[in-house]
Amino acid sequence: MRHSRTAAAMVLAFVILSLAIPCRAADNSRVIEVSGNGEARTTPDVANLSLQVETHAATAEETSSKNAALAQKVVQALKDKLAGKGTVVTGDYSLNPEYRENNQPQQKPVITGYSAQNTITVETTELSLLGSLIDGAISAGANRINYLNFGLRDDTKAREEAIASASKDAQAQAQALAASLNVKLKHVIRASTVPERGPVLPMARMGAVAFANAAPNVPTPVEASQITVSATVSLTYEIE
Repeated sequence: MRHSRTAAAMVLAFVILSLAIPCRAADNSRVIEVSGNGEARTTPDVANLSLQVETHAATAEETSSKNAALAQKVVQALKDKLAGKGTVVTGDYSLNPEYRENNQPQQKPVITGYSAQNTITVETTELSLLGSLIDGAISAGANRINYLNFGLRDDTKAREEAIASASKDAQAQAQALAASLNVKLKHVIRASTVPERGPVLPMARMGAVAFANAAPNVPTPVEASQITVSATVSLTYEIE
């Protein structure tokens, strides 16, 4: 019994001593690890505008035909405004019956008509055209704006700036940590960047366009906010 107690005490002492040893790398050197964050802000150079044409009629055929005619007018109006400085695509088309609840027991709802929705998306690098694109689409028959967002065709430069900023932040943290621990930094033995999500894109979301209360002949103002690109850098320093 005495021998087992002695062995247990030795194991416990070994564990305590192990916890007291500073962090060491695989090659038995002492290290500290830090992470830094950085951001870069830049002006967007591309925009995506999503509009919708919604129509209602008594029959599915009439609803579909009415929607197709309006959508064609909207697409042509957008292409005329763009003059080759962007693309226009259609998609997310839907046609659905509209119902009225039947108050009679065990009776199915009554179809009162149909609604059709056709989504039209514009991409352009001419951000100065956005206001006139919105106004032209509404005049041609679009009655809903789903969203307007901004982006970057190439975020390489902004991401490099964000990484450089994050690296400086990590170095500053390492210096502060070393000073507080009364140790000296030697050199970086490992560096990595943490995968980040895409840039934070400014976006304007809008609901159905209120035509009745809109002031006539007033152009829609559109001003793009800056885009934020983020980065995280992790550094491992050997210390003495």
